[in-house]
Amino acid sequence: MSDNEGHGGMPPTDDDISLPKATVSKMIAEYLPEDVSCARETRDLIIECCVEFIHLISSEANEICELESKKTIAPDHIISALKRLGFENFTEEIQDVLKDHKQQQKDRERKISKFEKSGLTEEELLRQQEELFAASRAKFQNNQQ
Repeated sequence: MSDNEGHGGMPPTDDDISLPKATVSKMIAEYLPEDVSCARETRDLIIECCVEFIHLISSEANEICELESKKTIAPDHIISALKRLGFENFTEEIQDVLKDHKQQQKDRERKISKFEKSGLTEEELLRQQEELFAASRAKFQNNQQ
């Protein structure tokens, strides 16, 4: 049974929810001097603290969301939750990350729109791509001789 299946088809419990250990270990290593390592128990405790923090912020954001009669937690609900819980110093960085995320979404949408505006089918674009690859290979092979 995989970690995300829960127990016998049941929704995951709090014990099933975690963060990727390898990713957390990598992040911890980035903050520590090279000659200092982090014990596995320490890493696991940090993960537990992170999960608890996420639960706390999520619960508070959910309350704010319900007070506004909304059905979806929005970024503003998270920012308000951070402020209500005394984490105002996190909000500026969160807003910067949100701004970057929105820009990445716009860039992605622009690429999709560019594809749609081309008027070509995916098959036609793939054919053109293969032709470009073939021409590039031929040019490379001619330069090798």
